Amino acid sequence: MNQLEQLKQYTTVVADTGDFQSIQAFTPQDATTNPSLILKAVQKDVYKSLLEKAVRDNEGKPTGTIIDRLLVSFGREILKIVPGRVSTETDARLSFDTQGSIDKGRELIALYSAAGIPRERVLIKIASTWEGIRAAEVLEKEGIRCNMTLLFAMPQAIACAEANVQLISPFVGRIYDWYKKATGNEYTGADDPGVQSVKRIYSYYRKFGYKTEVMGASFRNTSQILELAGCDLLTISPELLQKLSESDAPVPRKLSVESSKADPVQKISLDEKSFRFLLNEDAMGTEKLAEGIRQFCADAVKLEKMVEALR
Repeated sequence: MNQLEQLKQYTTVVADTGDFQSIQAFTPQDATTNPSLILKAVQKDVYKSLLEKAVRDNEGKPTGTIIDRLLVSFGREILKIVPGRVSTETDARLSFDTQGSIDKGRELIALYSAAGIPRERVLIKIASTWEGIRAAEVLEKEGIRCNMTLLFAMPQAIACAEANVQLISPFVGRIYDWYKKATGNEYTGADDPGVQSVKRIYSYYRKFGYKTEVMGASFRNTSQILELAGCDLLTISPELLQKLSESDAPVPRKLSVESSKADPVQKISLDEKSFRFLLNEDAMGTEKLAEGIRQFCADAVKLEKMVEALR
């Protein structure tokens, strides 16, 4: 078996793309999208028709409504390919708006439901701010499953688990980027700070019996992926899926529930004050969360301009 096939023995493989052709090529269980990936996809001729159709079918409606329908149309197409779930992201400009995030999650699920897609096949992506986590807590109680994104630090992970969210997406590559820039060091294998972060979160969740799924995300190389073999899920770009499929080197399991139980970590309970303080104490987590929200907001604005240009 190649490395991708071996990895699938321990971990649910998820495609991190809006490109249907790439998803078909690697037969993942699930797929994730975000504003940047959708923006990238609609700039390709093969997907431009989805954007044009969303504008045409919703003539006279607000730009935000058209974009919601575009996101859902991508999700519907993806669900024709993957047997599992698709993640669809709320507007990053709602990252500090609990009620706005709740409303948007409900709207997106309603669009999927109207298209005949059961809510069990959709994860609503929300930024892992305090406000975002509170929104997800409400949505989860309504049976709307959430994928907490832009997660960089342990306080975010703990707050998500305590809110009983379905899934979190810790960003391995962006953590690695920050430490590489801050120290000037190159990190590989188990020494990678992004890898270590996900291992800590996974061990914490499994030791204390949390049901929240851990999905490593934002990978820069296959070494990061292979160090997390055994994680619940890993969402991987088409480029790295291709590299894994081209190698038949062994892929040993690195994470397991059994090994996590021996972790000496102590349980922490967070309220809003302690969450904000502990996140503020983590320079990497604070900076990458803010940067990630800004990037997704900027791409949302670019997508809006593309919609408006077609009106």
